[in-house]
Amino acid sequence: MREPPKQIRPHTGKLGVLLPGLGAVATTFVAGVMAARRGLGKPIGSMTQLGTIRLGKRTDDRAPLIRDFVPLAPLEDLVFGGWDIFPDNLLESAKHADVLSRDHLDPIAEELAAIKPMKGAFFPEYVKRLHGTHVKEAKTKAELVEQLRQDIRDFKKSEGVDRVVAVWCGSTEIYIEPTAVHESVAAFEKGLLENHPAIASSQLYAWACLKERVPYANGSPNLSVDFPAAWELAREMGVPIAGKDFKTGQTLMKTILAPGFKARNLGISGWFSTNILGNRDGEVLDDPDNFKTKEVSKLGVLETILQPEKSPDLYGNLYHKVRIEYYPPRGDAKEGWDNIDIFGWLGYPMQIKVDFLCRDSILAAPIVLDLALYLDLAQRADFRGTQEWLSFYFKSPMTAPGLYPEHDLFIQSMKLKNTLRWMKSEPMITHLGNEYYD
Repeated sequence: MREPPKQIRPHTGKLGVLLPGLGAVATTFVAGVMAARRGLGKPIGSMTQLGTIRLGKRTDDRAPLIRDFVPLAPLEDLVFGGWDIFPDNLLESAKHADVLSRDHLDPIAEELAAIKPMKGAFFPEYVKRLHGTHVKEAKTKAELVEQLRQDIRDFKKSEGVDRVVAVWCGSTEIYIEPTAVHESVAAFEKGLLENHPAIASSQLYAWACLKERVPYANGSPNLSVDFPAAWELAREMGVPIAGKDFKTGQTLMKTILAPGFKARNLGISGWFSTNILGNRDGEVLDDPDNFKTKEVSKLGVLETILQPEKSPDLYGNLYHKVRIEYYPPRGDAKEGWDNIDIFGWLGYPMQIKVDFLCRDSILAAPIVLDLALYLDLAQRADFRGTQEWLSFYFKSPMTAPGLYPEHDLFIQSMKLKNTLRWMKSEPMITHLGNEYYD
């Protein structure tokens, strides 16, 4: 077993949080942090701000707040910036997203309006429903990476930040599988020079961040940093990475419910899921090529949790279907509807219906905050490469090559908290508890 880090460097100075994609999720996150700093609301849903962690035995009664246990950067130290393919400042973008009310936006309007996006690196063939007007120009993708790197350096200098992390909050791109260009750093950089079509826009941001030693989390199902060349570069540069696809609405419910069915050995014959969503994400996913990327991300959850090959009597004939429908009147208020056909004793059928009327960006914003703070912590502890302990936040968690991802929310939670305990040389919690009966 690896030894815990000998030291975790302190969080001195400001922490810059760069966000590629300043739409509904990003503006809700930034505005929420600004509001919380002024005491205008609480960061509900954030483990780093409101979560506790048990230490030692139950009889020890030690359960500090996580932010008091590990040295996380405080909200007051966060400085925000980012890129977008539209020129709106964050106040304009937040009003357009129509997630937060004027009660929350008005007191921080001046602070939001001061944040203007840097021009985005964007190729419309990967997100055909969007037509950006605030975009960079270059002859090669390699030149765009260099422009993004310069943006990061300029942001650090102009904002006076000590460290930077990045969290992708942009749109879902068309489905791309790794090819030879993704196999090594040399192959990828050759592909950048040659404008290789398998290198999408999101990968340019990720590559620029890795080159600048900026930890990077991928909040979409895009390939971004989930390919061998990125893993190689992340380890070479000593940068932690995490992804992919924020686990917010319907998939969150699946990773809560499916482990319960499995634990009780209840069978499942079918699970039908549909979503209606009216924000920019819904518009992008209305294109079949972009929906394919999201579908792959969503479909992998049940099979990995239920392991039908090991329980064929219970899950061997499970039919799983996922749909997303663009419905503009709903805006950011997504509705996820699930029909689950289960069966129990002697094979008798039963049904469960779930209608989750959620707020997509309200659920995503605390994830962005936690990932930014945990990735900064990871870098100060000299972690590098894929951070599987952050799987808790993702639909398609990245893993080391050859490992299947853990999708069970409760296993993910245990892994995350045990990693924090390990970092601080505290005993792991196993819940065995047999010492109480000796």
